[in-house]
Amino acid sequence: MEETKIYSIHMGKAKCAVDLGDGSERGEYVNQDYILNKMGRPHRAISLMYCYYPLDKEWPGRISEVMKDADISFQWDYPYDDYFTYKGGLNGNTDDEPFNYMRDVRRHGQDVILTLTVDPNVTDEHIIAIAKDLRPFGRMMLRINHEATGDWFSFTKRATYAELGDFYCRFHKIIKEYAPNVQTVLCIGGVDPNTEKIEKEEEFKQAILDTDIWSIDKYMALHWGWPFDVAEKGGNTFSRSKVDDVFDYTKAAYDRFKELNRGAAKPMVMSEFNADGDVTGPYDQADMVKAYCDRVKREEATWYTGFTFYQFRDRGRLGLEIEDPNNPDVGIEQPVMKTYKEIIHDDYFYPEMTQGSELSLPCTLRWGGAEDAEGIAIPLHFEKNPHFCELVFDDDDNSNLMFEINGKWFYKSPEAKTIDMMSAFFEKPLDGPCDMTLKIFAPPASGENDLSIEDGLMNSYTTIRKLPKIRLRFEPIVL
Repeated sequence: MEETKIYSIHMGKAKCAVDLGDGSERGEYVNQDYILNKMGRPHRAISLMYCYYPLDKEWPGRISEVMKDADISFQWDYPYDDYFTYKGGLNGNTDDEPFNYMRDVRRHGQDVILTLTVDPNVTDEHIIAIAKDLRPFGRMMLRINHEATGDWFSFTKRATYAELGDFYCRFHKIIKEYAPNVQTVLCIGGVDPNTEKIEKEEEFKQAILDTDIWSIDKYMALHWGWPFDVAEKGGNTFSRSKVDDVFDYTKAAYDRFKELNRGAAKPMVMSEFNADGDVTGPYDQADMVKAYCDRVKREEATWYTGFTFYQFRDRGRLGLEIEDPNNPDVGIEQPVMKTYKEIIHDDYFYPEMTQGSELSLPCTLRWGGAEDAEGIAIPLHFEKNPHFCELVFDDDDNSNLMFEINGKWFYKSPEAKTIDMMSAFFEKPLDGPCDMTLKIFAPPASGENDLSIEDGLMNSYTTIRKLPKIRLRFEPIVL
């Protein structure tokens, strides 16, 4: 039998990265096995939304549960934001949320975007504790006090905008000192057409210069009165914009950020993106998402680093799935799911793969993150569409791996021994003989990096000593 050849392969950046929101005030966290199975590929990053108000008497309870009998008429009328509560920080621990979910995200070959609303009155000791919490989680992103030029979040009611800008810079500086693996994301308003300046530009000018990543949130349609009213004609708690206007608004914000930064570019993302089905209905929602991404692709908008689709499963109509009102563990797929899957499998939104030289075993795979990982590629020949395609691992193989074949991705946990990859050929069956590669990457099995090694803040390593058995059959076992 001919010896199996293996080659090095590098996974790099997409022209435009796609990230996905998973859980918020509007929906619960959905595990990454389910999401991967539905989407067919991992995202660059998964966005998790949490709050940190440790000085409040209600803390650390989730505020809508602590005050479930209160007379509330707007989502942001609670004393602090109705996100899941961050259980780390000063006097906290990393055995609970969001760290269990962050590990799940990273095991499945994705980076973490942690959105964290924080009381601006916390001391440096609190921020240092948060930074230390985040050190083991690799090349993650931290979005601090997002939509900071608005007036709905609790932190905007506890400080002036100038103080919020200063707080962001203080937080960023501490992150860089204690957790240099973390990139900060500044999310503020866009350009005011009357002034041609960013909203609250003076108050956030230094933050714009200091931050690692620029961001805005801009929904093409949004019902902000949810869940306290229903969007109907004549109402005033919702809006809808033109697709091109949203794209132009984003570009104008980037241009102004860049101008303020003396012409130097930084990554630009949209951290919350969608069209609310409460306003558009399910069909226009899908059409608007497609039209926006079509323009990003058509213009080859290289300044546009990526966007986060908000969100996977939602109790309202801002999800790829709507949460079943009878059972929160069940999602009801919406038309935008099919549209979104087509978008994220398009080459423009797909990570770049570069095959390198031939390797021999044993070999060491490096996981830097979803935009910088070194794996192996195994050439395979298919006589025709297979009837069986699976990987079989030895009983003592406890590796944590991500695979891709025929455009579909699979996950192998340390406990799994057989991975059936036939679903890669259900939606895309082969119409004849062909050659393709099986790609294998190795994210950290624990979801955390080993900080004891020299570059453990930024990289995780896995040694592959033996390949799995590749079982390919091109007809039923019994005819």
